[in-house]
Amino acid sequence: MNVNMNFLQDLLSSIGRRTRGQYLFGGKDGDKPSSLARLTSVCETLMHPGGEASQILIAQEALERYASLDDSDRVAFFQLLGERYAAEPDAIHQAYAAYRDTGDNASLQRLFSACEPRRQHLLRRLNLCPGGTYELVKMRADLLRCLKTHPELAPLDADFEHLFASWFNRGFLVLESIDWNTPAAVLEKIIHYEAVHAIGDWSDLRRRLDPEDRHCYAFFHPATGDEPLIFVEVALCKGIPNSIQTILEGGDDVRPEEADTAAFYSISNCQAGLRGISFGNFLIKQVVQELKRELPNLEKFVTLSPVPGFAKWLAAERESGACQLSDEVADGLDAEGWVENPKLREKLTPEVRGLAAHYLIDAKRDNGLPLDPVARFHLGNGASLHRLNWPGDTSENGRRQSHGLMVNYLYELDRIEQNHEAFSREGTVVCTSDIRRDAKQGRSRCRHGSRTDA
Repeated sequence: MNVNMNFLQDLLSSIGRRTRGQYLFGGKDGDKPSSLARLTSVCETLMHPGGEASQILIAQEALERYASLDDSDRVAFFQLLGERYAAEPDAIHQAYAAYRDTGDNASLQRLFSACEPRRQHLLRRLNLCPGGTYELVKMRADLLRCLKTHPELAPLDADFEHLFASWFNRGFLVLESIDWNTPAAVLEKIIHYEAVHAIGDWSDLRRRLDPEDRHCYAFFHPATGDEPLIFVEVALCKGIPNSIQTILEGGDDVRPEEADTAAFYSISNCQAGLRGISFGNFLIKQVVQELKRELPNLEKFVTLSPVPGFAKWLAAERESGACQLSDEVADGLDAEGWVENPKLREKLTPEVRGLAAHYLIDAKRDNGLPLDPVARFHLGNGASLHRLNWPGDTSENGRRQSHGLMVNYLYELDRIEQNHEAFSREGTVVCTSDIRRDAKQGRSRCRHGSRTDA
């Protein structure tokens, strides 16, 4: 079935390449308008009724025209979608008046239709051609880059996110195991998209995929081919790991049937254009079920996670005077003497752990959620804050973003929903009593209740 679908898509693409110029362009090269002007015209044509074959060709030309635009023309195109393809105010007023008078379901449906921006219909039409879904994901990635300087485009982004939430819902996602025998085209993408612990070369990738105690799983979507949406790397261990260097440098240290812990040590979102579409929570929970089925001897499912906001937060707290470190810890962290000095690390550990626990439990955004993005992700998925590891990452990046701190979040199958509800409703950070004691010590050095909207 997949072979037949791929053949059909290739055939349609081939037909489109051969006939598009004759069918759509007309005239000589010198008579053709600019790409932006032509794209605008093609989009208007696409909004009108037509046969499926012609609609596919028109959509394909539109996406190719878009790909040829420079940055300024792309902004102009987005502004065009925001203004010319918005909902029609008169239609909304008329539909609302009818609903107000009748209150029936038919009038309500007409009101819903009137409120939908025309650009959503255009995006659906653009999605008709083979490969259209992935091209629209890339288009939204371009849009997201424009939002900082053009905030007026936010409604257009909301339309993309609304459609993608349906197109990429859990029912369409396919979980695949990635190993050293996976096609090279996919493996190259794993190297490219790794966002937590950079993969240096093919040998580095092989250390993560080939040993028996290493696993990797990814979500794919039928409409995006061999482009992964998100992937997670897993190490099978005896006991809960506390150092990422040990995992990255090792492999084949534990026989799978003897492991008691599965550690998720890297989770990477691959498509910038799918920001805001949640995959990670589904991925982790499904991988836990997959591993539990394959290896019933596994007892614990944990992460070994970075704490990317810790160093920045601590620097800001110190600069504002909200946090007073001991001279020994201040000097030790600034000079990074602890990296090569075990005795100094031992002296600094209690205070650093206290500051870290205080950050993870008490430092909040204005909406009451944890300041740290990785904490928000795992706690929101129903994990608990299980253990602080300092130092857990002595790499340059680890020292820069978190002073070497890493965290284990624990996924307990029978408590995931309970933890998720406590976090979602009350912002409760479920953690061990040891971490709560550490946080109490950290508060003694910082003004309680750090909040920011970072």
